[in-house]
Amino acid sequence: MNPSRYLLFPLVVCAAATTAQAQTTGTINGRVTNSNGGAVEAVSVGLQGQTKGDLTDEQGRFRIRQVAPGEYTIVVSAVGLKTEQRTVTVTAGQTATVDFALTESAAELKEVVVRGNRTNKFNRPVSVDVAKMPLKNLENPQVYATVGKELLTEQLVFSVDDATRNVPGLQKMWEATGRGGDGGAFYASRGFVVSSQLRNGVAGNVTSDIDAINLEKLEVIKGPSGTLFGSSLTSYGGLLNRVTKKPLDAFGGELNVAAGSYGFHRVSADVNLVDSNVPADQPKQLALRLNTAYTYEDNFQNVGYPGFTKNLAVAPSLQYRPSDRLTINLDAEIYKGTNVGKQLIFFYFPAAQLGADRADQLPLDYRQSYQGDGLTQDSRSTNLFGQVRYQISPSFTSTTYLTSSHSFSNGFGPYFYLSPGANGGPLSIARADQSTQNSRRQIFEVQQLFNGDFQLGNLRNRVVLGLDFQRFDSNVDFLGGNFDSRPLGLGADAYRDFTGAAVAAAYATTPPAHYLITTKTNTYSAFLSDVLNLTDQLSVLAALRVDHFDNKGGILYSPVEAYSQTAFSPKFGIVYQPVKDRVALFANYQNSFTNLGSFVAPGGTVATIAKPERANQWEAGVKLDAAGGRVSATVSYYDIRVANRLRQAPTVANPSAQLQDANQWSRGAELNLTANPVRGLNIVGGFAYNYSVYVKSDGDVNGRRPNTASSPYLANAWVSYRQPEGPLQGLGLGFGGNYASDNKIVNSVALGVFTLPSYTVLNASAFYDQPKYRLSVKVDNLTDKHYWIGYTTMSPQKLRSIIGSVAYKF
Repeated sequence: MNPSRYLLFPLVVCAAATTAQAQTTGTINGRVTNSNGGAVEAVSVGLQGQTKGDLTDEQGRFRIRQVAPGEYTIVVSAVGLKTEQRTVTVTAGQTATVDFALTESAAELKEVVVRGNRTNKFNRPVSVDVAKMPLKNLENPQVYATVGKELLTEQLVFSVDDATRNVPGLQKMWEATGRGGDGGAFYASRGFVVSSQLRNGVAGNVTSDIDAINLEKLEVIKGPSGTLFGSSLTSYGGLLNRVTKKPLDAFGGELNVAAGSYGFHRVSADVNLVDSNVPADQPKQLALRLNTAYTYEDNFQNVGYPGFTKNLAVAPSLQYRPSDRLTINLDAEIYKGTNVGKQLIFFYFPAAQLGADRADQLPLDYRQSYQGDGLTQDSRSTNLFGQVRYQISPSFTSTTYLTSSHSFSNGFGPYFYLSPGANGGPLSIARADQSTQNSRRQIFEVQQLFNGDFQLGNLRNRVVLGLDFQRFDSNVDFLGGNFDSRPLGLGADAYRDFTGAAVAAAYATTPPAHYLITTKTNTYSAFLSDVLNLTDQLSVLAALRVDHFDNKGGILYSPVEAYSQTAFSPKFGIVYQPVKDRVALFANYQNSFTNLGSFVAPGGTVATIAKPERANQWEAGVKLDAAGGRVSATVSYYDIRVANRLRQAPTVANPSAQLQDANQWSRGAELNLTANPVRGLNIVGGFAYNYSVYVKSDGDVNGRRPNTASSPYLANAWVSYRQPEGPLQGLGLGFGGNYASDNKIVNSVALGVFTLPSYTVLNASAFYDQPKYRLSVKVDNLTDKHYWIGYTTMSPQKLRSIIGSVAYKF
């Protein structure tokens, strides 16, 4: 069976059914830009005296469909701006194009227009990627959180990892290691581990710290999202999608220099070039934007420790528009880094034998390093992207993506674990290494989307048909072993002999063990999603994905057999707006899956291909966009059940036997809020509670919270004020932080319970933003808090740091 053939059929039928409608009505589209040629997002564009209208997207584009022939006045409205109006004549079967270039100064636009018709500048009410179609948050039954560049600029955030602290219910669990294939930072969301592997909705993995220099916004999509995004790049807790900056229609840019604590220094540039032969008030056919940054920082554990992180990011983006209907984007992300791994402590002994069940009870010096110099690693991530967007008709658009994502690493990977002291002596710190040797991982993706926005009778349909191919090709070589063990409490000099030269000499004497990953997989997918407006206030979403997983086999630490498997992933949602464009009640069912490979059942002798492990989520809540856009909020309750999990069921004849009948439950509530109660004052906040438990699982963990589920209670907040007018216009202050409750990183019968204590980390910033320059300073971890993150591990976090920045804008 060819699944794509059957999924294409509904779109063909819809296209045919809309032909008659298209012949009797017309379409109005256009673009809204500012005086610098930049797109103006979230501006209301409507027909005077009519209910029809649209909200501009990230590119400033709008489209008003199914307009009866006649003459209309188009109104573009924004709080604090003079209303713009244009007259347009609509002809049956034709598209009328009307562009608006707002003429206010750049300074005024930054305060008022960039956020469109709302002063709530941290709110992003529209997304193109979350539903694989342009859709307002109020129309989307799925929950997601957005962190825009405006908030990152105010907080003086330079990395995607730090940007995540503004996302409710998302907790960083593991620092980026830079290792090829799996070296990116890991987070927890809704009780499951998540990593950042998508860029603009398709594969774009980065295995080091991810620089935010080219980040337009970060979208964190909650819950199992296999229907639209597949299972390979997502988790049951959701996904992180980086939406990048696009070329603008005017020359301009920004140069930035920053420096601060722990030897931090950074130089960055954002430069936009355009075709100078095109008049300034006209859209540019060709534009190039280059974002680049160099960052260096020493590790805060500076007692006898020459640790550092050094990264270079280069991200060019070229846009070519040969016609109004065709846009071609070519992008690249090149990350090159050298780093010394941050302190990462594992747990291989029961907590009772360690004499402590909390991190703050261990006899560890928070600022003490247990290694010397030379344990460095080189890493690279190279992502290449191509996007071709073609408007087939006023109602249908084709978008083709080509993506190549490559990661590489070579060098040392030091790590540690605690062991009981001999004969009741002090605890020891065991020192070990897991290096990577010319390790590589390649992801190649081709995705074709057909988007339609049309009416069948009085019912509006917004449809996306997707065809997707992903190839994962791993060639990873881990090598290493234990180095030595030293008692805790010795002077700093006692730990400096764990060096790169010493480890290399040990490997020359005793060759290290190698652990290979050489697996290759192809995934062929097709999906169809439709948002159907039954009325102006009631819409339903239905989607289905068919996914054919073809594992070519290879080595995953040990040989694995090739196998193929087909899975289906449905998705449903409903949205009712009792107050149109202000209040939305929503509910969703979402699904995702994991291909597990083979296992041997008790009493069996031949391996059996496991059924796909499957997560099913039910969720309901309310979304608000009230007070003229000044308050945006989402409150939801979710319940996720994971079935078909494998569990150990050893027998005398087969100690490795397994059964596929285990479950895992995760449920909780989340609140996400952005508000602008008075002019200049902005608030971002969130709260999340998660209850997770293993059900019918291995006896060692059954009935317990997974040690990967993170803290059950999380909260974030940021409050800022920016003077909107007068002599001090552009002067601002911000304050906020994050709270996390106790986190059980060890939780089993065999090892007992070990907890990372709860923490509250506070941050502050001050800035003076003017049309030609910006001065900023921030203090992270204001109270110099000692705290740890981790899952199955503990890692101490940076103490108080101060960074200042000077930016020149042109």
